[in-house]
Amino acid sequence: MNKQFKKIWSSLPLLPVLALLILPAPNTAKANKNNTPVELNIAFEEYELPNGLHVILHQDKSVPVVVTSVMYHVGAKNESPDRTGFAHFFEHLLFEGTKNIKRGEWDKIVDENGGTGNASTSNDRTYYFLTFPSNNEELALWMEAERMRHAVINQTGVDTQREVIKEEKRYTMDNMPYGNMFPVLQQHLFTQHPYRWSTIGSMEHLDKATLAEFRNFYKKFYVPNNATLVIAGNINPAQTKEWVEKYFGSISKGDAVVQPAVKEEPITTGGQFKTTDRNIDIPAYMFAYRTPSKKEKDAYVLDMIAAHLSSGKSNTLYKELINTGNAIEFSVINESFEDYGIFLYYVLPIGQSSKQSVEKTFDVEIQRLQNNLISEEEYQKLQNQLAANFVNSLSSMENIAESLATYRVLYGNTNLINEVVKKYRSITREDIQAVAKKYLNPNQRIVIDYLPADRN
Repeated sequence: MNKQFKKIWSSLPLLPVLALLILPAPNTAKANKNNTPVELNIAFEEYELPNGLHVILHQDKSVPVVVTSVMYHVGAKNESPDRTGFAHFFEHLLFEGTKNIKRGEWDKIVDENGGTGNASTSNDRTYYFLTFPSNNEELALWMEAERMRHAVINQTGVDTQREVIKEEKRYTMDNMPYGNMFPVLQQHLFTQHPYRWSTIGSMEHLDKATLAEFRNFYKKFYVPNNATLVIAGNINPAQTKEWVEKYFGSISKGDAVVQPAVKEEPITTGGQFKTTDRNIDIPAYMFAYRTPSKKEKDAYVLDMIAAHLSSGKSNTLYKELINTGNAIEFSVINESFEDYGIFLYYVLPIGQSSKQSVEKTFDVEIQRLQNNLISEEEYQKLQNQLAANFVNSLSSMENIAESLATYRVLYGNTNLINEVVKKYRSITREDIQAVAKKYLNPNQRIVIDYLPADRN
């Protein structure tokens, strides 16, 4: 996958904060006789404060750290169409300082106490985390409570972060080859749902926004009843609960947050679109389908289909596109969000390859899935691969904390962290065939020609 496209796709955190401290996660996966994971058992406890803050505790005495994280159920989809980019803006703005943490002091406190921290924004949520040696757990809880209770939102911070985000957009999107691929895809794949705009949003909207608008956004969304607090690592649960009550218990509950419930009409006749990029010399072609949320089993089946089509150098698409010199790069991705998903095939052809030839190569493989069951050997390989990939994704305490928050906030079931492997194991070869027939037909996709701009 194009590195920049992958970065934008996954909405990776862009704050220049300290690098993550990666520590091995405990061996919580049970394996079968082939040493492939079949079951996870990540223990956790969850409860709710009277002000609506949901709390999840995960104890692991084998690590010397504690991760304290807060996921707010606010992302790009919670913005107004004429004020996009607010959630991402607050990813930056809430590092400006609080009533008791002076401007510019946040990172200094973290650094001086042996910690790391960062944040990220997606279409559906905003996530903040701190990782400290376990003896600084109370400090981390105080800092996150400060961010929630009374962040300082003033004109100085707003003006500073506007310029930071403009520079970020220039560097990661406008001046980066293929940097606007995903925003263009969102714009055309979604016509009604707020997934239709990018997480970074419009610079014009941010310029027009008033200080009062930013303060109202904070007051509406960054409240305990719209947040999940995860504390994971070497903790004493009884002591942790006391600190949670001490620092978060008195924060006032906000008004109820209603998530948007916008429905898209199914794509039945497809669509063809063109756009240009002055930073590229090789065109890219995107073939994209709107697919279900991760709340539905079909999303997991589509994960398996994407893996089947793109993993390794022995798959047919790799042989037909890369080994033959017909493409410099291709990928098949299934990315599921809270409300919908995107199944995408994109390719950068080279030489005499045409859009029609790379499209036909893909369609032949889809038709093969629709008309035939994959082999038992390939089926077992896929199940093992996806199960192992998921377990490996939980290879640090940071990843465990974020996963616990994600499954609670976006899918309403914290224990999904222990059920994902079972979901992949439950998929049959017949499911793969049926889902390919249901979602991956030419009339159900949009096609985008992402072309070099004329520089004359």
